Amino acid sequence: MSRSAESLEEVRAAIDAAGGAAEVRACDVGDGEALSGMIEEVASTHGRLDIVVNNAGITRDGLLLRMSDEDFDDVIRVNLRSAFVAARAAARPMMKGRFGRIISIGSITGLTGNAGQANYAAAKAGLVGMTKTIARELASKGVTANVVAPGFVETDMVRQLPEALRDEAVKRVPVRRFGRPEDIAAAVSWLASEDGGYVTGQVITVDGGLAM
Repeated sequence: MSRSAESLEEVRAAIDAAGGAAEVRACDVGDGEALSGMIEEVASTHGRLDIVVNNAGITRDGLLLRMSDEDFDDVIRVNLRSAFVAARAAARPMMKGRFGRIISIGSITGLTGNAGQANYAAAKAGLVGMTKTIARELASKGVTANVVAPGFVETDMVRQLPEALRDEAVKRVPVRRFGRPEDIAAAVSWLASEDGGYVTGQVITVDGGLAM
């Protein structure tokens, strides 16, 4: 079992312990056929599909002159193409149910760019344009589509940065701290709720003021 699958099981167990109910399924989101098949299976099993959160992401950093085609394509495939595949698979059951929330986790890098991340920035910027298009296409069917764009967040990806880089990065954040996963989850939860139903085609930055 992969680390990701183990993490899913931990979350499932926590939800069960809190009195809720959850199922977990592991899938390589870079495999479009497997991803669309999993989404179709979930919709078929439960008779509807209400919320999809596109949260997969990888990095293959490198300066433009040193970045290979493979590194560029891998990031686009996982970070952008998978969101397209998921949204396409989710659209039909959501339209049928006249309710849907498609939420993609972007990045302020997709709004500002970042040296050494041409592939990552392109994927996250692509999410913005794609999401606005999906929002226009599906709004009349009760389906919204939005992007949440975090800044620096205390995740494994950020924790791997050298301490000197982390110290320098936090100085650039007006609130003087990195975000917590809970900060991002709160924005996603609101967009997924009835309260967020009049918001679509938007990019909500959750970055402590970093990109303003």
